Amino acid sequence: MKRHLLLLSFLCVLPLCLLNGWWRRFPAQTAINPSSFRNITILLWHWPYGRSSSLKGDTCWDLYRIPRCRLVDQRSLFPSADVVVFHNTELALGRQKLPLDLPRPQGQRWAWMSLEAPLHNEKLHQYANIFNMTISYRRDADVTVPYGQLLPKEAEGHLVDNVPLNKSSLACWVVSNYRKHHKRSKVYQELTAVVSVNVYGRWTKTPLSPNALLPTISRCFFYLAFENSISKDYITEKLWRNAYQGGAVPVVLGPPLGDYKSVAPPNSFIHVDEFASVKDLGEYLQQLAEDKKRYSEYFTWKHQWTVKFYKDWRERLCKICSHYNSLPQEKVYSNLEAWVKG
Repeated sequence: MKRHLLLLSFLCVLPLCLLNGWWRRFPAQTAINPSSFRNITILLWHWPYGRSSSLKGDTCWDLYRIPRCRLVDQRSLFPSADVVVFHNTELALGRQKLPLDLPRPQGQRWAWMSLEAPLHNEKLHQYANIFNMTISYRRDADVTVPYGQLLPKEAEGHLVDNVPLNKSSLACWVVSNYRKHHKRSKVYQELTAVVSVNVYGRWTKTPLSPNALLPTISRCFFYLAFENSISKDYITEKLWRNAYQGGAVPVVLGPPLGDYKSVAPPNSFIHVDEFASVKDLGEYLQQLAEDKKRYSEYFTWKHQWTVKFYKDWRERLCKICSHYNSLPQEKVYSNLEAWVKG
């Protein structure tokens, strides 16, 4: 009888042992962050430049298929917000203020957001030990929101069209904020001594409407994608929209060559720093425009890649939720100014 009881006990315990051993082979199953199953509330304290967009419905999911991400702009929801986002321009101009008078909920993160170059981000010394998160075009930001990026083309996508043959100008440039002391202005002046450059924008009193911008650029062999500030990772719509989407080979001036190589396709742009002089650059552009085969090679990247140009602040804000659980919870920027200008 005792033998039967022992055997029965063994048979009852054995499945539990096996189950316990099987479960230990999958430790990841036990390391689940409960917060990943709840909605993350992102409160935008003020809309950038005062231009608001609709937040009706489940914005992040409906527009960008980002789940469990609640994007709001009602300040009454401050006590329940996981992240509160402040756009630097409004703070710098005094149009908005930080809600330092409100009791800050435990665990709530404050995010500093700017797509401007460091030169245009002022008065940052006053924000020591306030912000937990940075949202910027910089690749080392907590949430990187570039002006544009490459996306792989679907296998069934159409092959790139032939290089447009409607080129009537060697180079063109669209500029409104012209300042003689800018590096880009000095390069432009040297370049025009070698080649002809068609200039559009408020500076030359020849502004282009949004509908005319890309068609005009498409008639140029090269587009001067010259940034107004030379800063780490600062690569704007001048490359992503004007040049790439406009169908002209970009001649870039901005951050170092390595920054461009990190985000742009190989052999898709020409960097000013690759030449010993601007005169050498101008002569290269002339030669390249006359060699259809070599010129067309600057467009071969379009067989594999397409350009996504970001212009909706809602998409940038929803992206916070994709990074939320992977960011350190206790991070604080003790010297925001040093990070921005470093």
